[in-house]
Amino acid sequence: MERAVTVSQLNQYIKTLLDADVRLQAVLVRGEISNFKQYPSGHCYFTLKDQAATLKCVLFRSHAGRLRFAPSSGMRVVASGAVSVFERDGVYQLYVRDLLPEGVGELHLAFEQLKKKLHAEGLFDERYKKPLPPFPQRIGVVTSKAGAVFHDIVNVLSRRYPLATVVLFPVAVQGAPAPGEIAAAIAEANRRGDTDVLIVGRGGGSLEELWAFNDERVARSIFASAIPIVSAVGHETDVSIADYVADRRAPTPSAAAEIVSPDAARLADAVAGSAAALRLLLRAKLHDYTENLQRLSAKPCMADAVYTIIEKKEALHALRERLENGVYTATDSKSGALSHAAALLDAFSPFKILARGYAIAQRDGEALTDAARLAVGETVHVLLDKGAFDARVQRIETGSGRRGQGSRTGLAGKGGVPDGGEKDV
Repeated sequence: MERAVTVSQLNQYIKTLLDADVRLQAVLVRGEISNFKQYPSGHCYFTLKDQAATLKCVLFRSHAGRLRFAPSSGMRVVASGAVSVFERDGVYQLYVRDLLPEGVGELHLAFEQLKKKLHAEGLFDERYKKPLPPFPQRIGVVTSKAGAVFHDIVNVLSRRYPLATVVLFPVAVQGAPAPGEIAAAIAEANRRGDTDVLIVGRGGGSLEELWAFNDERVARSIFASAIPIVSAVGHETDVSIADYVADRRAPTPSAAAEIVSPDAARLADAVAGSAAALRLLLRAKLHDYTENLQRLSAKPCMADAVYTIIEKKEALHALRERLENGVYTATDSKSGALSHAAALLDAFSPFKILARGYAIAQRDGEALTDAARLAVGETVHVLLDKGAFDARVQRIETGSGRRGQGSRTGLAGKGGVPDGGEKDV
């Protein structure tokens, strides 16, 4: 009986056999992706299946990063790689090195996937499109300094709108570095803040050569730009992701130069036409005003305007004199009446009576007119023409006139003396 081997030894032996088979080291397998999952590490695990069988697959991060489209469950693909055994689990699987969509080109699929993604995020929405400045002073161009695109744009602008300054932001427009350089140039133009509008593009080429303008980094940099951007990628039939995100799309770079600039010759014609129309309008207005002036001058009131003014001035002077005389008469009359009333008021003043030897008796600030309201022993305040004193009631006479009809006990006075002392009366 042969010696038994361990599970690890058997799995290792099978792996050795599979790895030694040259046909298994470069296989193409067609199938539908299921259970696709990409882990934070970047490695992707999925299963390829057909109607009768399944095959476990692994796509490591180093190979997944080179894919131009995003694999997903349900997608039919052709996978290339090597078959080997994962010794720990004793499972053979396909170690995928490349993945291509079946029935549709890889670039086309990647284009549609990114287009769908950015559209869902709203990057293509018209509400985000910025208007182009009508008269830009500085026009930026993001393209290659080696190609003919920049020179074509300069030629168009020098003919149509020589007032503008054209600034080149040189970048690579194809190859691996191109997307990063294009995005950085757009960001640099925004950071400088002295450019009114940007043209971003390149000349014609294959889909692979134009692919930099289908990169997500370029699309997001265009969307984030505060400067309006016109995309001009390839020929009229070429459509890129940049075209969808940009504020305006031009079929060619030369057309982009026409879009961002007004035609100076047409502007000059328009200004000349407006000036001529303004002159005609001014002449018509001047003619109307002249006729109105002549019509007004023929009126009787305008025949001797100076005499009319003098006449109205004299009438106004006469009215003023009448008004002043009326004011003076009314003032004198009212002043005399006021003096007479003041004299009467002074004549009937109680203080004038006090000066003739009379006195006013008060209790609690109120003048007393009836002795019957007093009580013996009560104190009253007596006001004279000069000074005052307090007195205590000793005797009360009631009735009217100078002599009372009845009497009660007498009156004792206190204090009319200057030092405030008391005195019996």
